[in-house]
Amino acid sequence: MNHEKEPTDTLVAQTKHLRLVDRNGWSFVERIGSTGVVCIVAKTVEDRLVLVEQYRPPVRERVIELPAGLAGDLDDQADESLEQAAQRELLEETGYAAGRWTRLVTVASSAGLTDETVTMFLAEDLERLSSGGGDASEDILIHEVPLADAPAWLHNATASGKLVDSRVYAALYFLNQHGGR
Repeated sequence: MNHEKEPTDTLVAQTKHLRLVDRNGWSFVERIGSTGVVCIVAKTVEDRLVLVEQYRPPVRERVIELPAGLAGDLDDQADESLEQAAQRELLEETGYAAGRWTRLVTVASSAGLTDETVTMFLAEDLERLSSGGGDASEDILIHEVPLADAPAWLHNATASGKLVDSRVYAALYFLNQHGGR
């Protein structure tokens, strides 16, 4: 594929939330109705990584993930910033609010499949405000995993048949790079 050639996009199919596009012979998915994706690396004062677990229909399995969600996907918050979305999603999914936020990185979600990027935030100085668990459409379990035990905990999760989202491993990397701060 010639990378310097002006891209020609053809709409192949569209649903309420996604569109399938062909760009010069390469098919990929675009998300409709959001301005970005956020992912939160939430660390408690007790050095625990806050993870969520939920059933994901595309993979037909329960998946261990970082709290995450879409920015600008709510009708009354279409102009929501990525940090505001991260704060909202952390509270909604885990019941925590963070006193300190650090923007870590923006990464490609799955560059061969989608144009979606994910912005990761480090959330610290957590305070529990509610029980979390997601909105009415979600059934989220919350796990607080001691950072020292995280590799073994994740191994046991996969051994029990659960999948682990790759961003969880990225979170461990970033926590290590930030000196466990």
